[in-house]
Amino acid sequence: MLGEGGKQMKSLLVIGGSYFAGRVFIEQLSPLDRYDIHIFNRGNLPVNIPGVAQITGDRERPDDIEQRIPDRHWDAVVDFCAYTPAHIDSMLSHIPGTIGHYIFISTTSIYAPTQTVPIPEQAPKLDAPQPELGEFADYGYLKWMAERVLERKCRSEKIDYTILRPAIIYGRYNYAPRESFFFKHALTGTPLVVPVDPHIFYSFVWVEDLAELIMACLENQAVMGQAYNVAGEEMISYRRMADVIEEITGRKLQRRALSMDEIVRQQVPMPFPPDEHLLYDGRKLCQTLAYEHTPFIIGMAKTWKDYQCVLRRRKVYQ
Repeated sequence: MLGEGGKQMKSLLVIGGSYFAGRVFIEQLSPLDRYDIHIFNRGNLPVNIPGVAQITGDRERPDDIEQRIPDRHWDAVVDFCAYTPAHIDSMLSHIPGTIGHYIFISTTSIYAPTQTVPIPEQAPKLDAPQPELGEFADYGYLKWMAERVLERKCRSEKIDYTILRPAIIYGRYNYAPRESFFFKHALTGTPLVVPVDPHIFYSFVWVEDLAELIMACLENQAVMGQAYNVAGEEMISYRRMADVIEEITGRKLQRRALSMDEIVRQQVPMPFPPDEHLLYDGRKLCQTLAYEHTPFIIGMAKTWKDYQCVLRRRKVYQ
């Protein structure tokens, strides 16, 4: 396909891409005319972006991969929805044509519990599922196993690869109850539980920054064969989050300070573990790409505006 000015566009295959981070990535990349973009997913949420080709199929069905994805050289593949080693193995085995660069969106959940923070890329990884996490017991462990399959298979087949491990992602299209948890407290005036211990911290990455970083990684020799945390430098606590929410919304939160014992005893729902750091060192990628993350309060202010737009649209269609 020819882009603006008659220049031949490169081919990009996005696995997933209809929800949250993948959607923001496609929305940022598509207007630049750098790539002829194809999206492969189950089609539950149509993308409807001009110039982006939607391919409907299930990655767990090898025939869908082989028969529905065009046979060509894919300059880059970005995989947003591989959750198991089999997902990676199947894609690399069945995508028609050849692959130049495979970018796997993994997670910081692959790291084993540690008291050393922020956690760097070389920190110990999980060696088994985590039954204490209930329905998410296998998530981090299987993502780590998927990384290992990617590394082994790409090296065997001489495919360049990059692994990105985002921390807590926030921003528009977020379907997880993270920032929206706090926005709802601000809008309804219901008390917000804030742990008494202010020294538990979390790393965040704005979805817009994540999209920019993925774009900067595409076919970039500097990131080939590497794994990176994707995390802003700011250390965010529940108290800091509450302060930011008050500042960007202009609403005073009704804060309710509770000890960890009380939070556990009352089974208070919390979006982030109140007794465990989720703090990661993202400097390696920022230094490689000369990138500076958007300040948390600025990203959250934009996210609040996006959230209000969603609420207004819901009222229109109710």
